[in-house]
Amino acid sequence: MNIGAAAHRSGLPPKTIRYYEDIGLMTADRASNGYRNYSVEDVYRLRFVQRSRSLGFSVKECRQLLSLYTDRGRASADVKAIATEKLGEIDRKIAELTGLRQILGHLVGSCHGDVHPDCPIIDGLSGLVRDH
Repeated sequence: MNIGAAAHRSGLPPKTIRYYEDIGLMTADRASNGYRNYSVEDVYRLRFVQRSRSLGFSVKECRQLLSLYTDRGRASADVKAIATEKLGEIDRKIAELTGLRQILGHLVGSCHGDVHPDCPIIDGLSGLVRDH
């Protein structure tokens, strides 16, 4: 199938598919006319990469996962190790965002939001602490 059909079946734009080829994440056979020719298995790999990317895996991690995907002799422990590391990264990001939300929530809650120039948000962002 051509890139348009592969894009439609995988849910990825042709530009993304070309990018994955450019970085060596995917390869497509070439027809005698030079056009890319995708198989059903290629579409499965594209979907696999798309789902992996949507879960936050980097291109490098997708490359590792794709290698494991195509390796029928793989150990599930290898796959789990990659996924466990990603889960830890997500947990760290959630903790960081939770802390940021608490700080910003405190600043927003401290600001009267009126016509006066005093603003705890500006003070907090500048590191200035005022006695009120």
